[in-house]
Amino acid sequence: MYGPAPYFYPPIAHGRKPRHWAHARVATCLQPRPFTHPHMLNLVLFGPPGAGKGTQSQNLIDRYGLRHISTGDLLRSEIAEGTTLGQEAKKLMDAGILVPDAVVIGMVENQVKANLSGRGFIFDGFPRTVAQAEALDEMLAKYGTSITVMVALQVDHDTLVQRLLLRGQTSGRPDDQNQDLIERRVVEYRDKTAPVAAFYAGTGRFQEVPGVGEISAIFEGICQKIDAVLAQ
Repeated sequence: MYGPAPYFYPPIAHGRKPRHWAHARVATCLQPRPFTHPHMLNLVLFGPPGAGKGTQSQNLIDRYGLRHISTGDLLRSEIAEGTTLGQEAKKLMDAGILVPDAVVIGMVENQVKANLSGRGFIFDGFPRTVAQAEALDEMLAKYGTSITVMVALQVDHDTLVQRLLLRGQTSGRPDDQNQDLIERRVVEYRDKTAPVAAFYAGTGRFQEVPGVGEISAIFEGICQKIDAVLAQ
């Protein structure tokens, strides 16, 4: 299932503008509807860099009233605010050391604790490893909740590469303009995150949705998968 194809779509920070291919007519599914499920809806939207997941992430936030949690945004915020976790993270980053999972989980937990009255969360850029997925489960369990489902958007390799190259014409990002770099990024993402998808599949919390076609049709497919899980 995780060979050369298919690949998956990546959550972007709340408020980021849609990619150039995302300007499409919005389907009825995107219209806000009452969310009446008695438990939190906690989503992980999966996919490789530049696959257009940002548009779908924002649609999910709007549709289900979710709180967006981006570990990148959290790191920057904690460092800017000078919190204990932020100071620890900055010290490590300045030394060229990766921020350990315990620090990242601590930042995520702060956001969860502050928003327990909300409808749920959508996780952006996290978890990236099985260890992080396990730690996230343990942390959420302390608050009586858990990851509801991971949704992986499937995109064939050639389409993904062409999207990134096309984006590179306007993004100005060097890594969107070099096909060799693009190939390397996609393969690295697949190799590192495939075990995470397998982890959620092993616990019955993994769903796949075709990620090629009209934005509205793709989102309708995501809605159907999520609503089916909520109806169980």
